[in-house]
Amino acid sequence: MSRRPADVRLDELLRTAVDVIVERGLANTRTGDVARAAGVSQALVFYHFSTKDALLAQAFAYAAERDLAGLDQVASSALPPAEKVRQIIDLYAPAGRSKAWALWIDGWSEALRNESLEAVSRRLYLRWKEALAEAIAAGVADGSFTCADPVKAAWRITSLIDGLAVQLTVHPSLLDRSVALDWIADSLTTELNPPL
Repeated sequence: MSRRPADVRLDELLRTAVDVIVERGLANTRTGDVARAAGVSQALVFYHFSTKDALLAQAFAYAAERDLAGLDQVASSALPPAEKVRQIIDLYAPAGRSKAWALWIDGWSEALRNESLEAVSRRLYLRWKEALAEAIAAGVADGSFTCADPVKAAWRITSLIDGLAVQLTVHPSLLDRSVALDWIADSLTTELNPPL
């Protein structure tokens, strides 16, 4: 096996680890699989990650942070709250059989047995809820929405999306994406009571 120089960047290892995890699943990914795919020694993988669990948690965080970069851009923008909510939902909603949702679903399952992954997934997951709740609250403040509890509304909306994303990712033939998006739109209307 040809080896890359020992100074392979951490970013390359994480990117490779994400690809391997998406292909093999978190439970079936071994450090040797990542080393082989990256063209490096397993010792180099352990140089950067003290344990397999640390590798998995950091690779999961790396992938999720890429998705969250878009969320942060929308949340910090000067867009009106109603547009922020729409864009946050567009970023969060499933886009068919996406790698991101496959990784999240696998991550939630594996987090039941991996404390590092549980902590990382919880922290990153809450960022979506908080950003949506803040945008809803801003919409309530400017009169775009009527919502008694933006935090609870954000939880209900994202929980619906989570459930639909699982079905669209794991069982894509059961539900058409356009139907799921209609249900999400209905939920937004019910939760936020936008003026007609």
